[in-house]
Amino acid sequence: MSVRYELSGAGMSYGAAEVVRNVTLTFDRPQMVALTGPNGAGKSTLLGIMSGLRPGFTGSCRLNGREITAWKRRDFAREVALVPQSLKLDFPFTAEQVVLMGRTPYAGGMFESPEDWAAVERAMDVTDTLEFRARDFRALSGGERQRVVLASALAQEPRALLLDEPTTFLDLQHQLTIYQLLRKLSQEGMLVIAVTHDLNLAAAFSDRVVAMKKGQVEADADPCEALTTDRIRSIFGVEAEWLKRSGGKSWIAYGD
Repeated sequence: MSVRYELSGAGMSYGAAEVVRNVTLTFDRPQMVALTGPNGAGKSTLLGIMSGLRPGFTGSCRLNGREITAWKRRDFAREVALVPQSLKLDFPFTAEQVVLMGRTPYAGGMFESPEDWAAVERAMDVTDTLEFRARDFRALSGGERQRVVLASALAQEPRALLLDEPTTFLDLQHQLTIYQLLRKLSQEGMLVIAVTHDLNLAAAFSDRVVAMKKGQVEADADPCEALTTDRIRSIFGVEAEWLKRSGGKSWIAYGD
């Protein structure tokens, strides 16, 4: 069974600044969703509300019919995993130990179970991180750390995966690999919601695009409908056009 998110009139302010305003959205089936918009649009804050890390929001945000604030953190972490933009650790954990932290919601004693280690192995395999499992997490490159954090989230075995710009530090090969993986996870029954500035990745891999501007939802549709040239101009302030190769694949080009 998939998770169901329902946001109704959700809002968030930091002092006098209203960064998310009257957002109403429903995510009720496994799919790949791109959450996009310019800087300051409220994307990361909205993801924070959905992950239960932004207390004090207005309106309603429910997971499986229950308000986010009513969930016990351990139970919530078995349903939803979050991949932040970056993770800083001050202690000498290995990459494998960081991934193992994703099994915390299932901990039942002092020692890890065979199921825990199997989940860690699977997560590190699909994120291409097994080769540096014994290395100090702090010594990894930004892209390597990001893949380890994703592996930790997958080790939670969640039914919903929330990602805040998951490919920021990744090279082109791993950007494509990660989005192919996210797409596959959604097709296998997971709700995947990823914040991204890359409209071509959103168009190529997403079932649905939610575009925000100044804290509000400006578009919520399939990529072709959400990312029309008029909408791109209105939301991002740039000229764009859709181009198509002879093989049928389309992409967005920017500029006059």
